[in-house]
Amino acid sequence: MDDGPRRVSWDVTDGVAHVRLDRPEKLNALDSAMFEALVATGSELVDHEDVGAVVLSGEGRAFCAGLDFGEFAAMRDRPGSRVDAPRSRLGAARTRGQQAAHVWSLVPAPVVAAVHGVAFGGGLQIALGADIRIVAPDARLSVMEIRWGIVPDMTGTQVLPELVGRDVAKELALTGREVTGEEAVALGLATRQAADPLAAALALAHEIAGHSRRATRHVKRLMDLAGRVGLAEGLQAEQDAIGELIGSPEQVAVVERRLAGR
Repeated sequence: MDDGPRRVSWDVTDGVAHVRLDRPEKLNALDSAMFEALVATGSELVDHEDVGAVVLSGEGRAFCAGLDFGEFAAMRDRPGSRVDAPRSRLGAARTRGQQAAHVWSLVPAPVVAAVHGVAFGGGLQIALGADIRIVAPDARLSVMEIRWGIVPDMTGTQVLPELVGRDVAKELALTGREVTGEEAVALGLATRQAADPLAAALALAHEIAGHSRRATRHVKRLMDLAGRVGLAEGLQAEQDAIGELIGSPEQVAVVERRLAGR
């Protein structure tokens, strides 16, 4: 399955959707077509019941180098041009840039980002939209916007402090310094490192997809509620989920398979 002028390509194998940023000659830099393709692909995956997990990766030498230089030129020539015209909201996100990162949190299936090469600026923010990030030890990541006189505007200011802490998030965003994959794991910016992050991400995604689809989707949803809703609401959501799962045909089948395999 493909979207648009080959900015994003994707396919589904054994319940795992592999979504690839597909502009390798530009290190998968973000232009308007890339934003549109990411939002369209993520939005389509929201409704794919056959998908148990998603892998998000970049073709070629990098995950994503961030905003295309042509977009920066447009900012210079037309002040304010980076701000999208008002659109219908995708969850809490209204602009295309925010939606390109936020849509992955709206996909019910868990999303694993495989990061190699560079993940700069908006590229890093897209990776932050995933549930899990596996990085190459020598990958280079940066909240780079400050170097261009702007701020992270693709959900980064809201997501980053939750992952690394408010002080570290400020330090990264105020300096634009690059961190390696190894340091990203130490900071909490990435989940773990692997020599081949794509192979590791695909293996993890297939493992996740092998579990109960309804259960894994509830796990993602419940974990995303933590700290964002009151404790009473979170605990009630937990009980609602377990009440829906216990005794369901899918859960009964899982129990029977496990008992048969003892």
